[in-house]
This record gives sequence, structure tokens and C-alpha cells, in this order.
Amino acid sequence: MSPDTKSDIDDLIEEFEFLGDWEDRYRYLIDLGQAMPPLPEADKTDERRVKGCTSRVWLVIDPPEGDRFRFRADSDAHIVKGLAALLVRLYSGRSRSDIAAIDPRDVLTRIGLADHLSPQRSNGLNAMIARIRSEADAAD
Repeated sequence: MSPDTKSDIDDLIEEFEFLGDWEDRYRYLIDLGQAMPPLPEADKTDERRVKGCTSRVWLVIDPPEGDRFRFRADSDAHIVKGLAALLVRLYSGRSRSDIAAIDPRDVLTRIGLADHLSPQRSNGLNAMIARIRSEADAAD
């Protein structure tokens, strides 16, 4: 993993550690989702919808800039949109090798949210992660 990616992950973890309990962290996660720009309706297609999520989630992978990928996402559920925003922050601007090296489950554990996700949200999160990784692997 590149030093920049590690530093960005450490910064994200510090932001959450600053917050008190997991409820504060959930609220911050929701705030991250609300701060993420919504996708245009034209981007909310079945092709871009993440399968395996109970909520409706769309993930857009923009054409790579050099070896760096850009992701955009949206959801109709606040917490899921916050999780999508967290993943966009973790993965956007990263190379294929950094995308493969990031362990989002470790990040969620370190920020204190992993034990507080329902099974449905965990499944949706795993589906988003799998989609990001497969799209990055498949890109030319």
C-alpha cells in the first residue's frame, strides 16, 4: 500500500476516534453520506445498481485518470449512503494495487463501526466492496 493511502486511512480513522461512542460515529457516517453529492438520475441505472444490497445503491466508476480510479455513489438509505461515502473516500484516487491492498473491514473495526452493522448492511457493504474491486480489476 502506498504511503499516501496509508496516511489517508490513518487520517480517516483519527476523525472517527475523535468522536465519542458508536452512536456519534453513526451520526458522522450519516453526515458523510449527506455531504456526498447525489448522482444524477441518468447515472441511477440497473447496470450501476449494486446487487446484494437491501437498499438501493448505485456505484459509478469513472474512466481512470492514468492509473487512478474515481468512484461515485448514491443510496436511498442514510446509513448505507454514509457507508458508500466512506468507501468512495477509501478507494477514489487510488491505483489498482492500492484498491486491492485496502482492507475496509479492518478500517471499519478500527473506527468502531464493524460490530454495529446489521447483517443486511454488512452484506450490502461487502457487495459494494466486491463491485469496486472487480471494476478496478476489469478496467483497462
